[in-house]
Amino acid sequence: MYDSAKKLYAAKGVDVEAAIAALKEIPISVHCWQGDDVIGLDGGGSLSGGIQTTGNYKGRARNFDELKSDIKKAFSLMPGKKRLNLHASYAVLGGDKVDRDKYAPEHFAPWVEFAKKSGFDGIDFNPTMFSHPLVKNGLTLSSPDPEVRAFWVRHCISCLKITEYFADEFGSPCTVNIWIPDGFKDVPADRLTPRLRLKASLDEILACGYDKSKVIVAVESKVFGIGVESYTVGSNEFYQNYAAKNDICCLLDNGHYHPLEYVSDKLPALLAFYDTVALHVTRGVRWDSDHVVLFEDELKEIAKEIVRNGAIGKVKIALDYFDASINRLSAWVTGQRAMQKALLYALLINHAALKKLQDESDFTALMVEQEEYKTLPFGDVWREYLEREKLTENYLTDIRKYENKILKERN
Repeated sequence: MYDSAKKLYAAKGVDVEAAIAALKEIPISVHCWQGDDVIGLDGGGSLSGGIQTTGNYKGRARNFDELKSDIKKAFSLMPGKKRLNLHASYAVLGGDKVDRDKYAPEHFAPWVEFAKKSGFDGIDFNPTMFSHPLVKNGLTLSSPDPEVRAFWVRHCISCLKITEYFADEFGSPCTVNIWIPDGFKDVPADRLTPRLRLKASLDEILACGYDKSKVIVAVESKVFGIGVESYTVGSNEFYQNYAAKNDICCLLDNGHYHPLEYVSDKLPALLAFYDTVALHVTRGVRWDSDHVVLFEDELKEIAKEIVRNGAIGKVKIALDYFDASINRLSAWVTGQRAMQKALLYALLINHAALKKLQDESDFTALMVEQEEYKTLPFGDVWREYLEREKLTENYLTDIRKYENKILKERN
């Protein structure tokens, strides 16, 4: 079946072996927070700051060792290169009574040891500016309280230093992504001043003297969050302008826009101006609901824009979803495999031929050719890829065994 698929794709001018080889080298940064419903390890407590996890499926990881065990099992069922994406709230404090503005590399050394032993491609990082008492009146870096702002500035600076440590340990640049929950529930009296305070805070963070060859700083916008429905300080327009002016990276989360806005269209717009674009892949259902990523049309379009524009490596791909209503390991694996499927689907298209039809204004042929790709035997190539990765389509059986042996003992 694979040999037959190769011939059908070859007739379209597609080298299937080259597509599989390319896919094997694309790292996907997989988020740790799916495993414990974004609770973290630093005692921050229940979720706050516009973030919500629903469901109570058995087996949530409750500590560092359980989370490591779940990550190791889930990652073993994922094909391709994996990076580990951490939030600062996953610091391994070991009894140290330090707050987030004092976090240091030693609080994440156990994660580095685990990632190296597990063969991960690296670690990416995120300041955690939610689920903390100093998210005062829903504000952090834009707060009118100078002490609140100073605390979160120190936290972000410490996160840049920790990310630099990760880059040194793995010998390649690492991404640190800044997202804040700041905003107002109802119509504000002043939209500008909070953004000026955010700008000043970011300026202070970037002035800390981090190594730009090792640390990729990204800023992430959002339309709204729970409790901040009327106004978000870190809007798309604010961050795109700030990133462009300060030569840092914009991060696009495809759940952070209006339902009829598509990140697949935003990616090529940013690639016209930015050397690097960061991406959080999620699945929004009517709003930023962080559903498990599935192999659906928008995901395919996002992957096409990465591949067809020669942006493999330029677009830093990370996953960001969390679902507590289903087996958490299955959620991890399903989403990561969906991203890999989308990339493979895009790699199995002769984009040069389709671009030529567009440039020649032969939109009739373009439509027909695009439709033909939809029924080519993509699944046969996917299964061949999995076999070479020593995996199969069926990962649920392994997950059920792990659930029955490990997860059910946690409740």
